Amino acid sequence: MHETAALRRLLIVDPCDDCHRLLPALESAGWVVHTCSLDQALEHRCDIGLLRLQGSHLQHSDAVKDMIKRSNTEWIAVLDAQQLRMPNVGDFVCEWFFDFHTLPFDFSRVLVTLGRAFGMARLRGQGTSRVDALEHELLGDSRPILELRKLLGKLAPTESPVLIRGESGTGKELVARTLHRQSQRSEKPFIAINCGAIPEHLIQSELFGHEKGAFTGAHQRKVGRIEAAHGGTLFLDEIGDLPLELQANLLRFLQEKNIERVGGSQPIPVDVRVLAATHVDLEKAIEQGRFREDLYYRLNVLQVVTAPLRDRHGDLPMLANHFSHFYSLETGRRPRTFSDHALAAMGRHTWPGNVRELANRVRRGLVLAEGRQIEAQDLGLEGLTHDDQPLGTLEDYKHRAERQALCDVLDRHSNNMSIAAKVLGVSRPTFYRLLHKHQIR
Repeated sequence: MHETAALRRLLIVDPCDDCHRLLPALESAGWVVHTCSLDQALEHRCDIGLLRLQGSHLQHSDAVKDMIKRSNTEWIAVLDAQQLRMPNVGDFVCEWFFDFHTLPFDFSRVLVTLGRAFGMARLRGQGTSRVDALEHELLGDSRPILELRKLLGKLAPTESPVLIRGESGTGKELVARTLHRQSQRSEKPFIAINCGAIPEHLIQSELFGHEKGAFTGAHQRKVGRIEAAHGGTLFLDEIGDLPLELQANLLRFLQEKNIERVGGSQPIPVDVRVLAATHVDLEKAIEQGRFREDLYYRLNVLQVVTAPLRDRHGDLPMLANHFSHFYSLETGRRPRTFSDHALAAMGRHTWPGNVRELANRVRRGLVLAEGRQIEAQDLGLEGLTHDDQPLGTLEDYKHRAERQALCDVLDRHSNNMSIAAKVLGVSRPTFYRLLHKHQIR
């Protein structure tokens, strides 16, 4: 047997007589072949799967879809020409299988198909393992993300409050959860509250709780979010939207380390670490009298700033592929890659909604995509061109072109700066100087 046979495992599911007759030739070609039924497929490790599509598979396609999604490899459908002419079968095969083969087998074509599928499975496997390992982390290799992860590693073990600042959609809650997970409080509760999403008349009760009979409708005692976070971390999102009266109560809690429920008079000691986040300019809010300066200094002991996606161009492909895998489970479709045109359109877009906008566009793309890849129009980026940009001086055009060239090359070669510099025809020092000039990465 070939020395590399152990690395080329083929699983044939629900094999027919033609499949069984093919086994000796496949093994001679270096494949380790196993066969099983559909309900046993996930019990076998394999590099490539071959499924003999039966009528039962087409009638109960959800079982096939579930198996393919969970197996994390490429599958080849085997069917006869008559089946291929049945309504919706072609769409089903194109959607869920890497390739198909009609009976009778053409052995030379089978080997070519298996080889292509094996190569694609290896590529998908490498990318997926990266995403799985970082599923709950801040994804990216750009300089802002690398520096952010390094900073969080330093701040997480401390007990000091942290103020997280950044535009909407840049992952401020993800930063807070990362700080909690890397802290000594990781086994205790993480309680998040969006100060701008709760009606003003309910915030007092939500934060501090209330006693039975404290107000109309208070039929029983309620433990507030601060008390529920005892021993752990309290995350106050959009802290800038907290009403002034509640700001005074929060400041008192931060100073005294105890709370009183609404309608109660007994102080309750609470031990929490407070993390707060905002996308508004708190300094300006202080000047306008909308935010207490003393509370600002209590919360802003340590500070983290999340970078907008437009400054993280090298992270776009990885993030897009992550969301493609993540939302494929929700949409019931296979993860799709992105065409070169789609990647270029993503690179040109300014992403005002940041990572949240990217996630939503990829989610839309998975639903609308008709081919094997997501195209720019599937993402709603087809019409986003430079045509609408205002005219400027020649220097403005040069500046934009230089920045776009840097962004385009980072989309393709973010993991190898030497190649990126070579593609642009500049030295590595010059390349880094240009990145710094345009505040990229």
